[in-house]
Amino acid sequence: MTTSPITTIIVNYNAGPVLVESISAVIDQTNEVILVDNDSQDQSLALVEARFAQDTRVKIIRNGANLGFAKACNIGARAANQPFLFFLNPDCICAPESLTRLYHTLLQNPQAGMAGGLLLNPDGTEQAGGRRLTPTPGRTLVRSFGLQRLAKRWPELLVDFNLHQQPLPAAPIAVEAISGACMLVKPEALAQVGLWDEGYFLHCEDLDWCMRFRRAGWEILFVPDAPFSHDQGTCSKSRPLFVEWHKHKGMSRFYRKFFRRDYSIGLLWLVISAIWVRFVLLSMKNLIYRLKCCFWRQK
Repeated sequence: MTTSPITTIIVNYNAGPVLVESISAVIDQTNEVILVDNDSQDQSLALVEARFAQDTRVKIIRNGANLGFAKACNIGARAANQPFLFFLNPDCICAPESLTRLYHTLLQNPQAGMAGGLLLNPDGTEQAGGRRLTPTPGRTLVRSFGLQRLAKRWPELLVDFNLHQQPLPAAPIAVEAISGACMLVKPEALAQVGLWDEGYFLHCEDLDWCMRFRRAGWEILFVPDAPFSHDQGTCSKSRPLFVEWHKHKGMSRFYRKFFRRDYSIGLLWLVISAIWVRFVLLSMKNLIYRLKCCFWRQK
């Protein structure tokens, strides 16, 4: 099989056996796979080493600590030997020809700087996040208060930034943002925009990158006939509050970085306050659940 000039970069943190499956599914559509490990404590690296011991296309970079997703992506990008960079989550399984489809789509669209595929849940339904609008402060308030349920009555006012409930397009289309779980980047665009913002530890760094690409004049394409199965959260299920903390922190950073000049201070801080109120409520819910579990174990 002829491969495209692509380096696939996978950031791993305790992904387990699915990591081997992820590499196996993409290996024949790429020239090299760079696995950047954020100090995993499980057997995922050992499984990869055993499975790909004789395959020179697979390279492993071991970080001595969990450096976060963005920083690990940049480490992989700097080590890449191919011009096109494909960022793939370790729990994301590439269908046959999906990466090749993304590559040819980018080649056929000179204004496109990055492309992402159709993310599917394990049950085959489309996953949220694979195609979306930029979560502006207004759109975030709509989603935070569940107002998107009223979008049929006021479609232009109450817009949900996730687009997975809309009909699947018949061909690649430009969107405002795709998911960092599955993201192919064109070298000319990367040279202009630069690497990931390492100020994010986990979550929202993909939204940041998409925003920077679009502000630099590059289109972002969603490719509906390039499917990827994504068992979302494989690396984070053991530490839900840690993940939620960084997700909310990242969103707060995103709003301060991009919208502080476009929105009133009052609205911006209302949104940021809502973000942290949501985190507190999630933390309380998690605490109550843990207390209940402890109670029933002692019964």
